Amino acid sequence: MDRDMLGDLSTLLAVTEEGNFTRAGHRLGISQSAVSHTIRRLEDKIGVRLLNRSARKVTATDAGEQLLAALRPSFQQLGNRIEEIRTLGERPSGLVRVTSSAPATRDILWPVVSQLVRDYPDVRIEISSEGRLSDLAEDRFDCAIRLGEHLSPDMIAVPVGPQLEMAAVASPEYLARRGTPDHPDALEEHDCILMRHRSDGPVYDWEFEIDGEDVVKKLSGPFILNDPGHVLTAARAGHGFGYLPLPEVRADLDSGRLRRVLAEFCPRFDGYHLCYMGRRNLSSALRLLIERLKASQS
Repeated sequence: MDRDMLGDLSTLLAVTEEGNFTRAGHRLGISQSAVSHTIRRLEDKIGVRLLNRSARKVTATDAGEQLLAALRPSFQQLGNRIEEIRTLGERPSGLVRVTSSAPATRDILWPVVSQLVRDYPDVRIEISSEGRLSDLAEDRFDCAIRLGEHLSPDMIAVPVGPQLEMAAVASPEYLARRGTPDHPDALEEHDCILMRHRSDGPVYDWEFEIDGEDVVKKLSGPFILNDPGHVLTAARAGHGFGYLPLPEVRADLDSGRLRRVLAEFCPRFDGYHLCYMGRRNLSSALRLLIERLKASQS
């Protein structure tokens, strides 16, 4: 491919995105006639008509669509790489706002950011450890650390922790009073402390593996809470069973404040991920945090 064709292909992409030669010219900073001449030259080089032209709109022919299907991801990758290279010479600086659960902050985030701010004094990290799932755009967070099951399909997600498993836990006092269940079905006769991660979202159902099959249990109890710390408080007070990732209850299990049941029915699942909205226009500080968190897992 000759050097001029790269520019011609970029013009073709602009025309089809704008649907108009004049608007494409404004976007590219050239005249409408220059855009038209470029497209004719490209069609002559390739030997096929790439655009359907009408008084109202310009659209791609079948051949044009096939070419554009290859162009779009290639130009996207090129733009991303240019952005990465552009920031190489920058000294990372600025504020990065992160939302994360308290256990993920303690186990995953803190060991990384503690060293990062020593290495780069111009970087500042704000951490929100609320239990609820924040909306990154609405709450103006740059990134989040979340469990795999809470990832949105429109986010970029990078694993930053090992697989986990859930733990059903209750206080010794509650178990002495109500008995110890030996099967997930028995939880229907017990008080369960439930969670709703967002005020407009559903109550979180408890998932188990029984005879190799995933089983969802819809349970009930005296509380529906939105913070794992509050679930632990209620479980310690003897109000019933809590159901949380094992790292979040480890200290209570080690101290004896809580006891675990049904461990054999709790399968492993994808652990914590760092997630953010896109690769374009990442600040140098956020890019640095992403790279440090990724490196911490290698």
